[in-house]
Amino acid sequence: MTSSTADLWHHYGRARASSDRAVPDSFYWNWGQDAGPGPEVLGDLTGRCVGDLGAGATRHAAHLAVHHQPARVVAVDASPAQHALATGLYAHLAPRLRIVQCEAVPHLEAMRGKYDVLYSVFGALDFTDPRELLPAAAAALTPGGRLVFATLAHYLSGTPAQPDVVAAEVPAKTPDGEEATMRRWVLEEHVWTKLLDEAEFTRITVDVLPASTNGPRTADTLLVSAYRPSC
Repeated sequence: MTSSTADLWHHYGRARASSDRAVPDSFYWNWGQDAGPGPEVLGDLTGRCVGDLGAGATRHAAHLAVHHQPARVVAVDASPAQHALATGLYAHLAPRLRIVQCEAVPHLEAMRGKYDVLYSVFGALDFTDPRELLPAAAAALTPGGRLVFATLAHYLSGTPAQPDVVAAEVPAKTPDGEEATMRRWVLEEHVWTKLLDEAEFTRITVDVLPASTNGPRTADTLLVSAYRPSC
């Protein structure tokens, strides 16, 4: 079953939110969320306007808002359930943290030239057609602005990433627990580089963060960085 209307993120993060409502004191990019580089990858955020694309429960954005002195962090997620969860956890951090329910592409199209930094941690970059999202992200950045995202280097099953811009159907559940699928883009490094170049990003770098734990659903991470040209 594939659902285009059900909120397939309804269950995500709900169990943790019932017991952990704190603003995280750490921020990691790797799949295990336990090692490797942290927010320093984003550069100095003081006074910057920052966007989290596919923010989920907004834990990363909350960390940045509290610990890194941005002018504002906008946490964007299309899921009504995730928006409600994030609002319940971190609405008190307004106005420095703004929690927005919207698809990533239309949000970016409405914010042309507004963001200094955009990032995604296994978020909208994984679940939105990059041929639509990357040009919208480039347009939403200020000249010289930066996009950074963490994405799977291979499928959680261990299957290699796609050599072309192809999405796979991955398992999900509807709010009432029925089996469903959603599209996820798991692409090889050179594919991401080509897509970013076509969206007119420059200074593109890709680092591989190895899996920090063992198990059936561990994965290496691609940490990708690119800039909108300064002029």
